[in-house]
Amino acid sequence: MSDGQTPPNNGSPKSAYFLAHEDEAIERRTLAVLVDNEPGVLARVTGLFSGRGYNIDSLTVAEVDASQHRSRITIVTQGTPHILEQIEAQLLRLVPVAEVIDITNSKRGIERELALVKVAGTGEKRVEALRIAEIFRAHVIDTTNESFIFEVTGASDKLTQFIDLMRPLGLVEVSRTGVLSIKRGKEKG
Repeated sequence: MSDGQTPPNNGSPKSAYFLAHEDEAIERRTLAVLVDNEPGVLARVTGLFSGRGYNIDSLTVAEVDASQHRSRITIVTQGTPHILEQIEAQLLRLVPVAEVIDITNSKRGIERELALVKVAGTGEKRVEALRIAEIFRAHVIDTTNESFIFEVTGASDKLTQFIDLMRPLGLVEVSRTGVLSIKRGKEKG
């Protein structure tokens, strides 16, 4: 521009990592990362993401094999296919990482999440909340005269739909575990 002004930001990406392959569509991936269960491993894995400008949408971690001191970190992230390939390759370079499994691209992958949903209401709103909970197969795990706490499991989209339906009925609070994943069949993964 000749007047010395900078051009407006026309929706350009926030991270330089998205510039090289900006024509590629953004995908969501669930990665299962098997790691040695030792201090600092989670910080190294999450540091890899933050240091490169990648975002983590969901993160769960727990020890899965005490005899081998192995933990499983399940990470849900988004990016172009190129960026996601980079993430997998960089994770594999970390010393405590034993294996990275892309659950999303596996036909045998299963993903589930758990949510606790507190809803306050009386009268018709209370009846409607119970009706919707039955449709979603949510379980009442606590109740008072003015509120319920529902436990609901399933795909993330299902949980989001349930929560959205509870908003007008008196949604008070939500606690979600994050995505857990595993592959069908007899093999590990």
